[in-house]
Amino acid sequence: MTKENSDVFFSNDAKSGESEEKGAVAMGTEKTEQDDKGTVKKSIYDILEEEIMKSDMKDADKAKKLSRLLNIRGKKVNIMLVGATGCGKSSTINAIFDMQVAEVGVGVDPETDCIAKYDLEKLTIWDTPGLGDGVENDKRITRDIIRKLNEKDENGDPLIDMVIVILDASSKDLGTSYDLINHVLIPCLGNDSAKERILIALNQADIAMKGNHWDSQKNEPDAVLKDFLKKKALSVQKRIKEGTGLDIRPICYCAGYKEEGGEQRKPYNLTKLFYYIVKFIPKEKRLVLADNINRDKDNWLHDDHEDDYKGKARSDFFDTLWFCVEDGISTGCEIGGNILGIPGKIVGGVIGGAAGAVKGFFEAIFG
Repeated sequence: MTKENSDVFFSNDAKSGESEEKGAVAMGTEKTEQDDKGTVKKSIYDILEEEIMKSDMKDADKAKKLSRLLNIRGKKVNIMLVGATGCGKSSTINAIFDMQVAEVGVGVDPETDCIAKYDLEKLTIWDTPGLGDGVENDKRITRDIIRKLNEKDENGDPLIDMVIVILDASSKDLGTSYDLINHVLIPCLGNDSAKERILIALNQADIAMKGNHWDSQKNEPDAVLKDFLKKKALSVQKRIKEGTGLDIRPICYCAGYKEEGGEQRKPYNLTKLFYYIVKFIPKEKRLVLADNINRDKDNWLHDDHEDDYKGKARSDFFDTLWFCVEDGISTGCEIGGNILGIPGKIVGGVIGGAAGAVKGFFEAIFG
C-alpha cells in the first residue's frame, strides 16, 4: 500500500465519516439492519473495524489488523443438530440464533424428511430429521448423518464444526439417541475429536416429571426437579461412558416454546448452552456466533446460576479479539479483567477500545 493510498484509506474526517465508510467498503461489510422492533443491528465485525479505524496507531498497523479481521470475517461455522422426533431441535435453533426459518413442530408427524440447511451470516445450521419414526427411516437418516460428518470444506477440513445432540429430558426412552451417539457419532468422529465436537443437551426440562415441579413464576425447576435433572444428566453421562469410554456431561435446559393457544414459555439455561457452544467452536470462528445470536434479552434471563455463563462467553470472544489484533501492541494501560474478566492479559490502545466495544455488544444482548 502506497503512502498516498494509505492516506486516503485511513483519513480521519470527523465531519463526513469518510474513513469509516471507506473502511467498511474495504472490509466488505454490509449495511446495518433493523430488527422487528426497529433497533439497529450492527455487526460485531463492523464494531471492531471502527475501533481499529479511529485508533491513533500507524497506518501500517491499521492495515495489518484490518487484514487479520478480514481473515476472521471470512471464517464459516457449520453446526449439526440431531435428536429424536419432538425433542425440540427447531425451538432450540430459534431460541439461540437470530432466525425464524425453522418451524417448531406441534403435531405427531416429523416436520422434516431430509437434512434441512439454514444459512445465516457465515453460519449454517444442519437440522437432521427426527429419529424414532421407523427402523428403515432411522437407517436412511443415519446414513445421511454419516455422509455429512465425513464431508470436507474447501480447505480439506471437516465441514461440521460441532454436533449438538438434543435429548428429551422428560422421556425415559432414549435408546435411539444412545445408539446414535455410541455407535454412529463418536465412532465416526473418533474419541479425541468427539470430545471437542459433540455437545449433549437435555431439552424440555420444564416438562420433566410431568411438569409438576416447574416454578413458572421464577421460570426454573424447584429443588425436586433440579435433583431429578441432575440424576438424569449423570445417567446419560454414564451410559455414554460405558458405551464409548468418553466422558460427556449433558446440559439441562429449556428452549422455550409456545403451546397452541397458550403463552410463550421463556427459555431456561440457554446462556449455559450457548456458552458451551462458544467454547467448543475454534476461537478464530467465534465471532460468527456473536454476529448471529438471538438478540431477544428475554431468552438469556434465566439460568441455574452455577457459573457466570455470560461472563465466560464474553471471555471466550475476547480470546478471538486478542487473536485478531494482539500483534503490534507494545504497551498496555488496563488489566483485561477490568474489561472482560480475563486475568493476566494487559490491554491498551486499540484492543482496549475493542474489548470495551465487545463488552457493550454483549451487554446490549444479555443485559
